Order: sequence, then C-alpha cells, then structure tokens
Amino acid sequence: MDAPDSSGPPGSPAPGPDRSPGGPGDGGDSGSPDTDGMLAEQLLRLTRRLHRIQSRQLEPIDITPAQFRLLRTVASYDAAPRMADLARRLDVVPRAVTTLVDALEASGRVRRAPDPASRRVVRVEITDEGRATLRSLRSARRAAAEEILAPLSADQREVLGGLLSALVDGMPERHC
Repeated sequence: MDAPDSSGPPGSPAPGPDRSPGGPGDGGDSGSPDTDGMLAEQLLRLTRRLHRIQSRQLEPIDITPAQFRLLRTVASYDAAPRMADLARRLDVVPRAVTTLVDALEASGRVRRAPDPASRRVVRVEITDEGRATLRSLRSARRAAAEEILAPLSADQREVLGGLLSALVDGMPERHC
C-alpha cells in the first residue's frame, strides 16, 4: 500500500521551513529543483503502484511482468527474433533473456528454434499458447490501467496522455 500523502492536495508542496510563498524552494518556477524532485517522487510512486496492480492482475495468469514484456516483444516481430535481438530491444543483458525464455518455454508460451542460416543462432517463436496468453494479458493490463486512471475524467486522461507522450518522445535513446 502507498504511504499516506501528507503533502496536501495533489501538486501542492510539502510543508517545510523553506516553503513560504515567494521564498526559496516554493516550487513556483517550472523546473525548480523542488518541483522537479516532487514530480520525480510522484512518478516513482505511480510507477510502483502501477507495477503492484499489474502484478496482481497477472498473478492468476501465472506470468511475471518481465515475462509479459518479453512475450509482447517476441510477438511484435514479423519473424522469430534472435535472443540477441530481444536483449537489445529490451535493453537487458542476454542472460536475462535466457532466463525469461526458459520460463516462457517451460509454460509452453514460446519455443526455441534453430536459425536456418546459422546453427549457432537460436530464434524464439511465440506459440498458440503464447498468443492466447497475450490476449488474456492485454485484458489484465487494461483493467490495471482503468484502476489507476479511475480518479481522472476523460479530459484529464487526454491531457495526461499528451504529457506522457511529450516525456516519452522527448527522451534521448539509450545506446548500450
């Protein structure tokens, strides 16, 4: 459960010695360290809450959020991807992909297949069971989003969507 928020209404600064109006740390100017710190904390809390809700939704399907992400990624390729492609796309080390593929293969959701062009390359294919799981997972994900977004009106959701797009689209790409 989230810690109680003692900072007052959403967006209001937490009480403290330097919080007098117009004084240092009032968070009035956009981009101030106090405002940015508060926004970062709110985003972290929201991310943790979303993760908890999504984990709860995924539990009956017997899949972890990381496995769900890998399954979605495998399904997004036109042809079965190589393990190295998955590691690069997910921005993780290859060993992490191996562990996730092991679990998904044990549950029948993916299978390893040899690459016809190179015996050293292993490709990962989604199975019919994996596709069925994805359909269930999409439903669980929508339910988690509805729970998180319930307090917002349709207009607020639209504004939030625009703000999140600006943040995501403005992020520089990470290169390993």
